[in-house]
Amino acid sequence: MRLSVTRESFPLVLGCVFALFFGLLAIAPVSREVWIAEVIPVAFVFLLLAVTYPLFRFSNVAYGLMAVWLFWHTVGGHYTFANVPFGWVSDLLGAERNHFDRIGHFSVGFYAYAMAELFVRRRLAGPVVTTFFALFFIMSIACGYEILEWWYAVQDGGEAGIEFLGSQGDIWDAQKDMLADTLGAVFSLLLFWCFGGRWGSRTVISG
Repeated sequence: MRLSVTRESFPLVLGCVFALFFGLLAIAPVSREVWIAEVIPVAFVFLLLAVTYPLFRFSNVAYGLMAVWLFWHTVGGHYTFANVPFGWVSDLLGAERNHFDRIGHFSVGFYAYAMAELFVRRRLAGPVVTTFFALFFIMSIACGYEILEWWYAVQDGGEAGIEFLGSQGDIWDAQKDMLADTLGAVFSLLLFWCFGGRWGSRTVISG
């Protein structure tokens, strides 16, 4: 069977799949308190993309990249990031900590692709300004989120705050998370400038 998904329908299908996924993982999370704190940004971003969809439709690639973080962070919210069953990757890398959150931070950088696409299609700036704005946008979000994590951990003062912070005993956790966000942005911007203009607006799913 071959199913063709056009640019117009792909984001809608993807949104429906995510909504179902989100609902399933909302059932019996490891910590309801941590889950609420973790899914607030997920719900905000998803609703923002849904509301702005009729006004500005990103490419299928941009929506696909942005969906990576939505799915990934939803899983982290269900288990708490430090406790996601991701040990096999840690063993493969010979790491002592669970790096599920590091990959999540890397995927935050994927939103730089959408930001660059918005600037180019709206003709808001040239290539240099577009690139630096998209990169610095992600870096500022990364910084702001680390401050938010610190504030929540201090205010909670308990186990939920520690789980939300997710430092796993690493004193440089915040800096490494921000680096992961930045590297994800650099990666997605390279994708955009190297291949963004070549990828068409039609996505075909075969099954």
